[in-house]
Amino acid sequence: MGTGASRNPDSSSHGSEERDQAGGQLYVSLRMENYKLNGEITPHVYGSVPLVGSWDSSKALSMEREYTSMWVLSFVVPPNHETLDFKFLLKPKYSSSPCIVEEGPNRQLTAGTLHGDGRSAMFKLSGDEVFEYRVFINVDRVSPFDLAASWRAYQENLQPSTVRGIPDISINSAAEAGPENGSSASLELDLEHYVVPAPATAANSGLVYAANMTETPRSLSRFGGMEVIVPDPTASSSGFGMVESKSVGTFSSMQKQEGHRGLFVDRGVGSPRLVKSASAASFTVDLKLYSDAKNSMPAAAGAVAAAAIADQMLGPKEDRHLAIVLVGLPARGKTFTAAKLTRYLRWLGHETKHFNVGKYRRLKHGTIQTADFFRGDNPEGLEARNEVAALAMEDMISWMQEGGQVGIFDATNSTRKRRNMLMKMAEGKCKIIFLETICNDRKIIERNIRLKVQQSPDYAEEPDFEAGYQDFKHRLDNYEKVYEPVEEGSYIKMIDMVSGHGGQIQVNNISGYLPGRIVFFLVNTHLTPRPILLTRHGESRDNVRGRIGGDSVLSDPGEIYAKKLANFVEKRLKNERTASIWTSTLQRTIITASPIVGFPKIQWRALDEINAGVCDGMTYEEIKKNMPEEYESRKKDKLRYRYPRGESYLDVIQRLEPVIIELERQRAPVVVVSHQAVLRALYAYFADRPLKEIPHIEMPLHTIIEIQMGVSGVQEKRYKLMD
Repeated sequence: MGTGASRNPDSSSHGSEERDQAGGQLYVSLRMENYKLNGEITPHVYGSVPLVGSWDSSKALSMEREYTSMWVLSFVVPPNHETLDFKFLLKPKYSSSPCIVEEGPNRQLTAGTLHGDGRSAMFKLSGDEVFEYRVFINVDRVSPFDLAASWRAYQENLQPSTVRGIPDISINSAAEAGPENGSSASLELDLEHYVVPAPATAANSGLVYAANMTETPRSLSRFGGMEVIVPDPTASSSGFGMVESKSVGTFSSMQKQEGHRGLFVDRGVGSPRLVKSASAASFTVDLKLYSDAKNSMPAAAGAVAAAAIADQMLGPKEDRHLAIVLVGLPARGKTFTAAKLTRYLRWLGHETKHFNVGKYRRLKHGTIQTADFFRGDNPEGLEARNEVAALAMEDMISWMQEGGQVGIFDATNSTRKRRNMLMKMAEGKCKIIFLETICNDRKIIERNIRLKVQQSPDYAEEPDFEAGYQDFKHRLDNYEKVYEPVEEGSYIKMIDMVSGHGGQIQVNNISGYLPGRIVFFLVNTHLTPRPILLTRHGESRDNVRGRIGGDSVLSDPGEIYAKKLANFVEKRLKNERTASIWTSTLQRTIITASPIVGFPKIQWRALDEINAGVCDGMTYEEIKKNMPEEYESRKKDKLRYRYPRGESYLDVIQRLEPVIIELERQRAPVVVVSHQAVLRALYAYFADRPLKEIPHIEMPLHTIIEIQMGVSGVQEKRYKLMD
């Protein structure tokens, strides 16, 4: 009663031969169910080879508590193992009292088959008291690559965690005594000694005027006397900010080629619906849903994709495309807010473009326009400005009809008449949400005016800064005279939010998943300058072995890097005592950050390495040999590929969204110690790299990437502390 095994005692010898020829190993699990054992008595197993090799109770193997009422001991044996004789026994945990051996004959297991009738384990205690526990014996044949992810990984790689006693939030108040003060871990006093060149695609948007990084006007390429180069939308640029983020479309090339073969599995989310045809054995792709929107599904996973599907199925046609129309006086941070929102939405997988009307104006009418051009009582100037606004709106709507999802329309749009014109153009084509930025802080406005005069192409040919400054002040006065706050339609008002010191946000008639995410992002964003330091953990023992995943400790070079990192952080953030250190919950990041003192350390489950599923603990060569189809699928599309029972890069992006929101909200420096795939995704957000590039971003060991965030955009510096 109560005993089970996955092998039938009456199996034929022919069946055993087939199993032996099939290869693999036997994974044996011995389980004992009980409700009466207290913490002072632990069930054990002892017996013959190949499990214990001794009937000495002192050498018995302890069973582990699987959950409250179940104990388990698992082991691996070859299919042709010697007959295993064994018994269960109860062993006191702390006292020297004698062990209690189960009653009855020995249990015998041969080739995964249990001999004799199944029975419960009966233990006779002092007197006539008898305990009876149900026993379950399960045997499964496992392949070599399964063992690589479980048994072998446990034997060779995994060690008892050295960090599990550390709370999720901790702070070291004093440095530990040790060799970290030695020469091997010391740094030069000048940190610039360790600076290395950043890649050509590095995050250095602050060197470029933000409006120049917006969409290149297509409609103006036809005007005579002016050559406008329109970039190939399928090509990626080498300059940060000029890269157009193209979502991995609804149909990948691989899907197009294999669509005729029937059912296929999209490891990401966002593929066409699979509709069963008249033949039960085949499936066809339903293209009807996508006939009017080529790329209307985001290259995304999880909540983003679920919301997109719901909007597709249930929402009005125009709601499938969203126009965020900026409203506000000049020098209120509209363009920087638009640039940050564009970067955030692209990173989530929504195909988003930033259309700046000022860029259209400069291409159509030139850069030399005095403040009189912007007077409300100048009919020629007003007509010219409305004309370029209409051209930008037409371009944005045309792009949406070709598959674009979110357009950011960046202009002052300071009167109801202008906004009504835009709403009329958008009827039945896209949903408009006005985003009004209001700033009453004169210091911030003054700073923004000076940045505008220094960086804007409008004043590139004005050698006298003071003359440009006065002209822009007159332009601002002209806008203030006719400015009308937003009171119509759906809108979001950001009032004194840019400083990061409070402020308020007002919303009206906002609904839907994506507008809700936009509001949440805007609530948490600001322009306070602060550095964010990204670094991988020190080299781990799994890195040395070439194994992915796992939870191994650091190698010797990794230990040295941890000490160098602590020295670096101490020097770099010596005046930033409000900084914090973020790590994953895996011990290689926690150990890397452990020498850092004086700053709070926070463990994030979201910062854990990409989950490799059944491939965890394997090398890529082992995956290629034992799982060739998985290896090839990953090679074809690393962004969407999801490890069996694991994650894809798109999944990682989804779980990192709270991390991004919190990084945007922080006003003090943050040091993020994490893993290669996770840092690739985080870096791609700050550098505005296209999703398809994320799996290929170089993220070297023992290198710190400093991201400087502020009003002038995002800039990057790299420090290589050791080879």
